[in-house]
Amino acid sequence: MAAPPTKNIGDLSGKWTMNKSQSNPLEPALALQGIGWLTRKAVGIATFTLDVKHYTGPPSPPADPSAPAVAHIEIDQLGTGGIKGTTEKRCLDNQFREHSDWLFGHVRGQTRWIDLPEISDEFLKSGWLDTDAEKGGPNGEKHLISYVESLDNGWTATQIWGFKEVEGLRKYVRNVVVAKGTERVEIQLVYDWAA
Repeated sequence: MAAPPTKNIGDLSGKWTMNKSQSNPLEPALALQGIGWLTRKAVGIATFTLDVKHYTGPPSPPADPSAPAVAHIEIDQLGTGGIKGTTEKRCLDNQFREHSDWLFGHVRGQTRWIDLPEISDEFLKSGWLDTDAEKGGPNGEKHLISYVESLDNGWTATQIWGFKEVEGLRKYVRNVVVAKGTERVEIQLVYDWAA
């Protein structure tokens, strides 16, 4: 289902379900991240829905809580078949924050607004809608960049979030590059609007 015209990178609140037929398989990226075979298979079978809360509030630690308010995105991933998802908590001030979860282990990451001219990687910047309707950041940015590095397993994951036209419909999409040493996996994740 197409994203509502009122949704852009400045307001992702709502439910988004991964469209598995339009997304790339997750397994190669999960393998590079050191996720075990059984878990990779279970995650590959499941369909995940993102329950997104997008709001403005004081920055998360380690930032000074008295600093100016910033955008936050909190996402609970709900998997079919009893597969447990992960929780994403992103504070869009580009500060590194550490986090641990059952799937990816101990990581640190940062998230901020970005526009295409700032992205050098050809895969990450490919295919995006680039109209004024996509402007959602505080300075008219059309995308988010999320960078995560594993503190246990040596991989990095860089994601660009935004909107693309997929099979004639406007969809929320993440272009993702997972890298470890000289190895690299590129995946595109496409999400249908669910509610």
